[in-house]
Amino acid sequence: MLILGIGVDILHLPRLISLLSRKGSDAFAARILSTQELRSFQRLREQHGEDNTERIARFLGVRWAVKEAAYKALYPIRPTWKEIIYLPFSAATHAKPTLVYRPVSEALIPVDKLHVSVSHDGDYIFAQVIAEST
Repeated sequence: MLILGIGVDILHLPRLISLLSRKGSDAFAARILSTQELRSFQRLREQHGEDNTERIARFLGVRWAVKEAAYKALYPIRPTWKEIIYLPFSAATHAKPTLVYRPVSEALIPVDKLHVSVSHDGDYIFAQVIAEST
């Protein structure tokens, strides 16, 4: 195993809530989420409505922090927001959170695996990503 990089990010949730109130959560989601993540976001919106601002912000905040951390871990590779897909913990399968990198074009450096860890504490979301190659 060769570690290509380690990236971390911390997000202050009230800052994101303020941004979403100005710009709208749909526009932000469309900008940073992959197709698969966007479908999950739309299901969340249908189930909880726009009234649950904090839940929507937390959903988007986790993905923002994870992708920022991945971007740092993958440097000098420059992935787009949509090339990185976050799959959260699954209670049904007990699968750990996973991060998938699907580059549109072939990456200069092969990335075999991304390890991700996310933590929430009050108004903060912390993400760490380790990029690995063989």
